[in-house]
Amino acid sequence: MTAGRYEDRLGTDRMLPLVFRMALPSVVAQIVNLLYNIVDRIFIGRIPGIGTDALAGVGVTGSVIILISAFSMIVGGGAAPLASIALGQGNRERAERILGNGFLLLILFAVSTAGLTYAFMEPLLMLTGASENTIGYATDYLNIYLTGTVFVQIATGLNSFISAQGRPGIAMLSTVIGALTNLILDPVFIFGMDMGVKGAALATVISQAFSALWVLRFLFSSQASLRIDRSHLKMERKIILAIFSLGVAPFVMSCTESIVGFVLNGSLKHYGDIYVSTLTVLQSAMMFGSVPITGFAQGFVPVASYNFGRGNASRVKECFRIAVITMFSFNFILMLLMVLFPGAVASFFTDDPHLIAHVKEMAPYFLTGSMIFGLQRACQNTFIALGQAKISLFIALLRKVFLLVPLALLLPHFFGVEGVYLAESVADATAALCCITIFALTFPKILAKGCREKEN
Repeated sequence: MTAGRYEDRLGTDRMLPLVFRMALPSVVAQIVNLLYNIVDRIFIGRIPGIGTDALAGVGVTGSVIILISAFSMIVGGGAAPLASIALGQGNRERAERILGNGFLLLILFAVSTAGLTYAFMEPLLMLTGASENTIGYATDYLNIYLTGTVFVQIATGLNSFISAQGRPGIAMLSTVIGALTNLILDPVFIFGMDMGVKGAALATVISQAFSALWVLRFLFSSQASLRIDRSHLKMERKIILAIFSLGVAPFVMSCTESIVGFVLNGSLKHYGDIYVSTLTVLQSAMMFGSVPITGFAQGFVPVASYNFGRGNASRVKECFRIAVITMFSFNFILMLLMVLFPGAVASFFTDDPHLIAHVKEMAPYFLTGSMIFGLQRACQNTFIALGQAKISLFIALLRKVFLLVPLALLLPHFFGVEGVYLAESVADATAALCCITIFALTFPKILAKGCREKEN
C-alpha cells in the first residue's frame, strides 16, 4: 500500500472497526504512557522511611510538569487536527507545512518553558503545595526532569501527526518504547543505585528521549506519508495563528489541570502533608479513567476530522456515536469501582496504613462526579475534531477555571478539608452536563455548515 493510501481508509472503511483500529493503539499508548507517572509514584511511595513524604514531593511537581507538557498540546491538539482536515481536503502540501510549523513551535516551547521553570522553581513548588518536609524531594526530581523537556514536547506534540496519517500502531510504539524503558530503569536507579527520587527523574528523561527519537525517525523517513520536510521548516504567520486558534482549547484543558493542582495542593498543605499525599494518590487513580479515554479520543479525532474535511456528515455522526458510547461506558464503570473499593486503589500506591485510611475516606468525595466525565470528553474532542476552537475553549475553561477553582476555595469554609476534594466532583458533573447541552444544540448546525462549504 502506498503511503498516501493510509489516510484514504479514514474515509472509506467501515466505521466501527475503523474507529477501534485507530483508537486502540492510542489507548494502549496512553495507558503505557501513564506508567511514566504511575510507576514512579509506586516505587517512590515504597522507599523505606521517606516514601510518604517523597510521594508528596513528587506529587506537587505534577502541576508544574502538566503546565510544561500543556504546551505540546497546542501542536498535538491544534496542528494535528488541522493537518487531518487538510488531508481530507486533498491538500497534502498544506498538511506538511502545518507539521513543519508545529515542529518548530515545539522546539521553542521546550527552551522557553524549561528556562522559566529553572528560574522560578522553588516559588512555583511552594505555590503548588510543597512544604519544608517535601520541597527537597520536589526540587531533586524537577531539576533532572527539566533536562528532558525537549523530548517531552517532541514525543507528545508530534505523535498525533503519526495517527493523523492513519498509522496508530507506529504512534503506539513510540509510547510503548519509552514506558517500558522507564519501567526497567526505575527500580535500577531508585533502589539499585540508591538514587531515590533523582533516579526516578533520570529514568523518565532517558525514556522520553527514546520516545522522541522514535517519533522523529519515522516523521523524517520515507515511510511517512506526512513527513517533516526541510523546505517547510519556516514559520508562517497564518499557519501559526491557525494552530494557536484551535490548539488553545486542548492547551487550556491541560493547563487548567496544572492551575487546579496549584489551588488544591495549596489548600491542602494547610491541613497537613498527609492530605497532599492523599490527593496525589487520588489524582493518580483518576488517571486510570481519564487517560484511556484521552487515548480513545486521539484515535477517533483523526477519523472525524478527515470525514468532516470531505463533507461526509453521516460518517462524522457515526464516528461520534461510537465514541460517546465507548468513552462514557468505560469511564463510568471504572470510576464506580474506584468509589466502591478505594482501599484497593490506595494499596496499589502505598503500604502506609495512615495514608490508605485517608484515601478511603476522601475517594467518594473526589471521584463520584467524574463518573459522567466520558460524556464531556467525547463531546469536547468532537468539537476539536471539527475545528471549533471557541466552543472547545469555553468548555475547557468552564470545568476547571470557572467551576473547580472557585469551588475549591469556597467549599472548605463549609465542609472543611472534605470540601477541597468535593470541589472536583461538583465541577466535573456540572461541566459535563453543560457540555452535553451545548453539543446537542450546536453539533447539527456545525455539520450542516461544513457540508455546505464543501459543496461550494
